[in-house]
Amino acid sequence: MNQLSFFSAESLPPSVTDLSGLLASTGQVASSAAGARISVVVDREWRAEAIADLIVQCGLDAEIGRSEEDHPLVRTASVPELSALASQWTKGAVKAMPPGWVPGARELRAWVLAAGRSEAEGERYVLGLDPQAPDTHAPLAQALMRAGIAPTLIGTRGAMPGLRITGRRRMLRLVENVGQPPENEDARTNWPSAR
Repeated sequence: MNQLSFFSAESLPPSVTDLSGLLASTGQVASSAAGARISVVVDREWRAEAIADLIVQCGLDAEIGRSEEDHPLVRTASVPELSALASQWTKGAVKAMPPGWVPGARELRAWVLAAGRSEAEGERYVLGLDPQAPDTHAPLAQALMRAGIAPTLIGTRGAMPGLRITGRRRMLRLVENVGQPPENEDARTNWPSAR
C-alpha cells in the first residue's frame, strides 16, 4: 500500500502541535523561564532518530542522548514555541490531556513513533500510554475514538499500559493516518499494517 491517503501524516504540513502525540505516549514536558521542553525516552534507536526528524520538521532543534537507564532519549530545546502546548498538557505539575483533544494524522504518527507496537503478527496494534500518568488513559481512549479509531484500554495496572486497536477497518484507518514507516527493518516490524 504505497498510495498516500489524503489524511496521511505525510500530506500535512508540520506544526509544533504534532509533538502532542509524544505527550499522549510517554513523553514529558517541562516549563522554564526560557519556554518549554518536550522529551521522550524510547526503547529503540530508530524511534529516537525518527522522532528527532519529526521535531526538526516542526522547526525546532532536536537532541538525542541517553536516559539514566541507558535508553535512547530525544528532546527539544527549551523554547517559547512550546509554551502553549506545555500549558495545554499540564494541570498543576501533572501531565493531563487537554479537554476535547483529537489526535490528527501527524500526532498519531508521533505517538506510533514513540510507543507503538505490533501484536499477534500484525493483527493488533498497541499505542503505548504513560504508566506515570494514569489519569490520561481513559481520556486518551476517548480521544482516539473521536479520531475514528475505537481502542481497548489494556494493562492499566502494569508497566506497559496501552490502547489496543483491533479489526481491519480500525487498523486501516490508523495505517492511512500514520503513513509509511521509517526506513528501518525494526520500524517496519513495529509499524501498523492493514492486512
